[in-house]
Amino acid sequence: MTPNNPSQLPQDQQRIQFNTRLGAIATTVGSAIGLGNIWRFPYEAGTHGGGAFMLCYIGFIIILGIPVVVAEFMMGRGTGLNVFGAFRKLAPGTSWHYLGYVGILASLMILSFYSVVAGWTVEYCWQSAIGALDFETADEYHAHFDEFCSGNWRPLLWTWIFLALNFVILIRGVSKGIEKMSNILMPILFLLLIVFCINSLTLDKASEGLKFLFHPDFSQLSSKVMLGAMGQAFFSLSLGLGCMMTYASYFNDETRLVKSAFLTGGLDTMVAILAGVIIFPAVFTFGMSPAAGPTLVFEVLPSIFHSLPFGAAWSTLFFFLLFLASLTSTLSMSEISIKFFIQEKGMTRRGATCLNGAIALVFGSLCALSFGDLGSFTICGMTIFNLFDYVSSNILLPFGGMMIAIFVGWKMDRGLIRNELSNYGQHQVRGMGFLMFCIRFIAPVGILLVFLNSIGII
Repeated sequence: MTPNNPSQLPQDQQRIQFNTRLGAIATTVGSAIGLGNIWRFPYEAGTHGGGAFMLCYIGFIIILGIPVVVAEFMMGRGTGLNVFGAFRKLAPGTSWHYLGYVGILASLMILSFYSVVAGWTVEYCWQSAIGALDFETADEYHAHFDEFCSGNWRPLLWTWIFLALNFVILIRGVSKGIEKMSNILMPILFLLLIVFCINSLTLDKASEGLKFLFHPDFSQLSSKVMLGAMGQAFFSLSLGLGCMMTYASYFNDETRLVKSAFLTGGLDTMVAILAGVIIFPAVFTFGMSPAAGPTLVFEVLPSIFHSLPFGAAWSTLFFFLLFLASLTSTLSMSEISIKFFIQEKGMTRRGATCLNGAIALVFGSLCALSFGDLGSFTICGMTIFNLFDYVSSNILLPFGGMMIAIFVGWKMDRGLIRNELSNYGQHQVRGMGFLMFCIRFIAPVGILLVFLNSIGII
């Protein structure tokens, strides 16, 4: 059990807080912003008709995403504990704390396969910088990507390099490592996004791309589009893992949770929209299909950059942008288990970071080899990479997010909720009734629909 007096804890286990309000926002926004915004959102919007999908996506961010972010914030700041400890403190003597294992397992699985994709972005950044992505046809880009992924040592090498960068930042701690790096990386990320947007808006058929993204064709609206938008809203904010809960445990008492949740959701959505502004004008200008799917980033976009003046420079910057987005997300995923190891297992920061890194290194290596020598090794018909992706994204995250919404909406003490939202009476919380309605009813039902859709029941 945690001592009542925090000063009785070893230094590694005492409550740590972000140094500044800007640092708190930068880290939580960085946790949300990742490949889901810059890679997944454009191809989801492209395959679901553009404008109608985006309109649904924004709506679900407001009524589903932000309320669940607030729910995680309340649990994290209200306890100052890891995801396992937060449930145990808020519902002592019950089995709710076992849900913490869901978030920890999901974070480790996602960190493992996500680091492989992040390694691809580093490889492509390097290849662009040395001029090695210089092909003439789409088939050549496809063959190049297949050759790289199906290899062994190169995907492994870049996965290890990416995980090593994570380790170097994480071992420095919360304020000197994660917060300091987020304060540097997030402005660079937004600056690169703006530069790319300006360039895309100068392309010949930029207006067609913008029309596709911003002019909703309601004839495209269907249950499939709505479920896709709901799922994107949920996964874009990294809900259900405990990322937001873990980072909120470092918030100080002055942090306004609802305002911070809206800033996180708003900036996360802005990045997704800016990614669409970058990609769709280029896709229409060069006659590519907006419904290219997951290959959009690693096969279609390099061929587009090749056609632009200074194409190698643009390609290098773009994959560097993807790398930054990946890094800020994996830092938060790692912190979930690191804080668990520190608070529940009594480990030092260094020991917890090493253990988290070792687990990610082993399983990340297996995921990287899933396209090479381990490609024939399958479980339930899936490679290790696909299994980790499917189980975490389609089962653990929706289940975790739904249970967090149910816990805060129906189990958590109402007095604590009121105190956390109002900073113990310092601020008036407008719309608290609507917010709690979304947490209690809309979020669980919406997430359940996403879950049933993702596993093929509806």
